[in-house]
Amino acid sequence: MKIRRLLATAVVAAVTAPAALTSVTPASAATGPAAPRPQVPPLGRSSGDPYAADDAARPSLMELEKAAAAARQAYDAAVAAEAAAVRALADELSDTAPLAVAAAGAVRDAEAAAAARQAAADRLADAEAALKELPDGATEAEKARAEQDVADALAAAEDAAEAQETAGTRAKEATRARDDARAAASARVHRAGEDKAKALAAREAADKALADARKEAERGACVPEDRLTVEVTGLPATITAGTTVDFTVRVGNGTDRTLDEVWPYVKVEGSDDLLDVLWSTADSPAWQDADADHYAGAVEKLAAGAHTEVKVRLRVAASAPAGDGVATVAADYLNDDESCGGTPEFHEYGFGVVTAAPLPGPPASPAPQPQGAAATRPLTTPAAGSLADTGSSSAVPQVAGASATAVALGAGLILAVRRRKPGTEA
Repeated sequence: MKIRRLLATAVVAAVTAPAALTSVTPASAATGPAAPRPQVPPLGRSSGDPYAADDAARPSLMELEKAAAAARQAYDAAVAAEAAAVRALADELSDTAPLAVAAAGAVRDAEAAAAARQAAADRLADAEAALKELPDGATEAEKARAEQDVADALAAAEDAAEAQETAGTRAKEATRARDDARAAASARVHRAGEDKAKALAAREAADKALADARKEAERGACVPEDRLTVEVTGLPATITAGTTVDFTVRVGNGTDRTLDEVWPYVKVEGSDDLLDVLWSTADSPAWQDADADHYAGAVEKLAAGAHTEVKVRLRVAASAPAGDGVATVAADYLNDDESCGGTPEFHEYGFGVVTAAPLPGPPASPAPQPQGAAATRPLTTPAAGSLADTGSSSAVPQVAGASATAVALGAGLILAVRRRKPGTEA
């Protein structure tokens, strides 16, 4: 079984709303007689194209795992927040809560002020009764003393009434503050419960999306895997036509599982033609041609956290025109459980192709010229090593990025699976 990359772009997805994973299309075997190949969706799809729905960005398994983990963390946080809100409400409802203590004290002060006012009123009533009950024979001093008692009791009653009013206002304010705090704490418990319900729904949705993706992967659906990395080293910025250069493609498995079979993808183009690419590994040291799908051999059992290196030999024909070239690399994998995938995007490394300088030869004998004829002017030869005018910069930086085809298509990943048939070499 072998994966054939048709198109690829960077995968961008909102983890809060995971979409269905990319499906796969069967493809033919890599060796043996050519078989019908799947139809590649045409470039520049319109909105009415039946493939347009596949252009939407789809999340990778790692993104879904991160989304599920984040949703679980959010739910756990919501559960903890609700528990904290319930504890806070219980604290506010307790008689030992600061506002409850303040309210109780204010109520006691108001009750005491009311009792003091009542006592002052009783004293005033007694003083007034004593003044009224003075006998007709009471002396002026006795009358003055009784009148003074009434005046003093009246002043005390007025002060007690004012104190009661003040204490009553304070008790109302303290009680209102206590009740408001309790109501706010109760509202927080209600909101925390709602947040927990939403977090639970989000967690269940994220877990379901991840479970569905894993089931789809187990059924052989291919998914983008950005923890599978590929990098080129040693590719020169300039290559002379007629020469051969070697460089290295390093493939790394950053996942947490062994990838049972990994295929490095190497495609090199110069001007309008594909260049001759050979590959070699430690397990297969003999130089071999990359296959028709641009795979440079296969790596068996690439362990989690491990990497492997593929040596690549690029042969540029002496007749190759000067111009710009690009090496495009990627990697795909297939596990024994038929889960499969690959790097979410192509990586491109640019270089320039220059023509070789002409070898010096013996000078040609000058041909006889007719008498009086004008001297023949030599043809002008471009300087050796100059680049052809391609309409773009001749210096292509050696950088990795999304392929031009992928950018033109927008977000999305289509991987086709070539399945082993009886009697066909995988």
